[in-house]
Amino acid sequence: MRADIDHYRELFLGDVPLLDTRAPVEFAKGAFPEATNLPLMTDVERQKVGTCYKLHGQQAAIELGHSLVAGKLKAARIEAWAAFAKANPDGYMYCFRGGLRSQIAQQWLKTEAGIEYPRVVGGYKAMRTFLVDTLDAAVAECDFVVVGGMTGTGKTDVLARLPNAVDLEEHANHRGSSFGKRALPQPAQIDFENRLAIDLLKRRDAGLGHFVLEDESRLIGACSLPLSLHQGMQQFPMVWLEDSLDGRVERILRDYVVDLHAEFQALHGEQGFERFAERMLQSLKNIQKRLGGERHHRLHVAMQTALDEQNRSGNTDLHRTWIAGLLEEYYDPMYAYQRESKADRIEFAGTQDEVVEYLRDRSARR
Repeated sequence: MRADIDHYRELFLGDVPLLDTRAPVEFAKGAFPEATNLPLMTDVERQKVGTCYKLHGQQAAIELGHSLVAGKLKAARIEAWAAFAKANPDGYMYCFRGGLRSQIAQQWLKTEAGIEYPRVVGGYKAMRTFLVDTLDAAVAECDFVVVGGMTGTGKTDVLARLPNAVDLEEHANHRGSSFGKRALPQPAQIDFENRLAIDLLKRRDAGLGHFVLEDESRLIGACSLPLSLHQGMQQFPMVWLEDSLDGRVERILRDYVVDLHAEFQALHGEQGFERFAERMLQSLKNIQKRLGGERHHRLHVAMQTALDEQNRSGNTDLHRTWIAGLLEEYYDPMYAYQRESKADRIEFAGTQDEVVEYLRDRSARR
């Protein structure tokens, strides 16, 4: 039998399959990219056992657990674990602390299915602590530079051209603005942090120590940047991306209208456009107070007109009207203030090609 493991670095670098025996509610709050949830107990069963533990102690709780998960239920769960173990012979199982639940699952697999399957020592809690420490260490030890710029200048496009870029918005599944929500939901906060930490772990293992980030606020949609990274981003040097208004309008039209509509269409089929239009109008409504009543009404009318024409003919040209208005009247004044406040940190400014060349040279020099 392979031994139980406490080398968490190896697990994450190797994308090792993980069998998570925690209850579904625990898994939903936070897990790891390679984990599959095959719980020892359902949420209700876990709650009953937890209550019993508080009232009557550990032994009574263990006995209740065995009575709740017995017969066909027990057989079905062992069968699911066995199927996972056979499909993933290099994997490991874990519970919250690497304790009783994973030990029971391990024992049942061996006695009932004849399969010896190793556990992660310390379980979820120890792996999670390792990833939190990994991220904090990267912030403290590595060199970071932040790409800033007006809305629509293509900061994400710059990241896509750099091998040492870390795309925070990709990990958060959100484009980072009031209109940044995607067709699919964002990950749980802990999942976002775990994915980011694993990304940095792998890149550092490959020899990278210099990273490029897009300038972000503390929140990317519903996902909050880890505190150490957010604090670091207030100090990291910056480069500033520049582009014309027309170029920015075209890029936003592509990302926030054409591509987002395609996402909704692929996900919802015939209902795709309706869901897309609802999302766009809701995103505008979300900033109504900041826009003011008159300006919101004017942009709403322009957006609705553009959506109606897009639905009728497929033509997206009319969207340029509200996009340009939103940039000039809402986003640009905010970003102009931000640039002024961050001026002492900006070490270079230029177009996409110029910024990419500068960042490549910068990394080569370090």
